Amino acid sequence: MNHKKDNRESLIFLAWAASVIAMFGSLYFSEIRQYEPCELCWYQRIVMYPFVIILGIATVKKDYRISLYTMILSAIGAATSLYHYGLQKVSFLADAAPACGRVPCTGAYINWLGFVTIPFLALTAFIIIFVCSFVIWKKTKEVEYN
Repeated sequence: MNHKKDNRESLIFLAWAASVIAMFGSLYFSEIRQYEPCELCWYQRIVMYPFVIILGIATVKKDYRISLYTMILSAIGAATSLYHYGLQKVSFLADAAPACGRVPCTGAYINWLGFVTIPFLALTAFIIIFVCSFVIWKKTKEVEYN
């Protein structure tokens, strides 16, 4: 008899919590600290903000099938964040960066510990959501086939 603990409920809550913290963090930087988001920051917000609602509903309903979709969207968000972080931290990427609008995407409003920037924080949240979604997806497939 197999008594594996099903931690999907905790994982989907963790993914939701990461999205809520990321959303409020980005609102804090733009609305309270008055940092104007660049174009790539807006793209990351476009992917992150719906997670608050989607994962919130999935958490309440214990709908683990959402994990495939959140995994795909978080991978897109992570790729955008990684590119944005690269523009800030890798000189040859920054030199070749196209103009990004009124606020340059190469600028860093924060640089905590010499490496933590706003795109790095977004990347961290996207990775948390992706890993949680991936584990939920794998466990859901196991449950469906057993």
